[in-house]
Amino acid sequence: MEPILIIGGGHAAAQLCASLVEAGLGAAVHLVCGEATLPYQRPPLSKAYLKNPAEALQPHRGDAWYTQAGIAVHRSDLAVSIDRAAKTGSVDITIDTTSVDTGLALFDEHIQAEDFLDTARYPTAVFRSPKVIFDGDKPVAVDGTLTLKGVSRPVTLKLTSFHAMLHPMMKKDAIGANATVTVKRTDFNMGKYAPHVGDDVTIDIAVEAIRE
Repeated sequence: MEPILIIGGGHAAAQLCASLVEAGLGAAVHLVCGEATLPYQRPPLSKAYLKNPAEALQPHRGDAWYTQAGIAVHRSDLAVSIDRAAKTGSVDITIDTTSVDTGLALFDEHIQAEDFLDTARYPTAVFRSPKVIFDGDKPVAVDGTLTLKGVSRPVTLKLTSFHAMLHPMMKKDAIGANATVTVKRTDFNMGKYAPHVGDDVTIDIAVEAIRE
């Protein structure tokens, strides 16, 4: 089964995780969250929220649900900027590759070993893009560089949806987007067992970002 990578810990990511679990694909999912919490329901703008926002945040599902579903949850650093008037933007994502969690310690060691991620030498994976491609006023793709296991390759993320608006509760500019790209393991020096084990890896990304 090919791995499914979901980047972004927002509402859309939680819903996508649930849909994939219902389809029997939970064990293939890797969820990368830019925040310290699991995907949560944006709370009403109440006195309780204003007094202590952290306590008011209610995750859609707890740790136990993700563990039982076989979903590996990772933490990352994420920065997104976009200027729709100037039709420019950038994306910068850093993922801790040592956070791989398949639910089986022996397999974790196998994935992190030299034949695959080689996390002892390359503890992070990085995607950086200085260019967002627009079709009229709508962003449709992101050109960038994916660096994995010390190998950097140009990739283009296709945006399948994009929304930019004022967050109704936090009153801050917010964006939400879904993107997809397919890469080859062999391009990143991780081609062991290919082609007997699939070389193509499809990365599905769900991002929610709120201006600080």
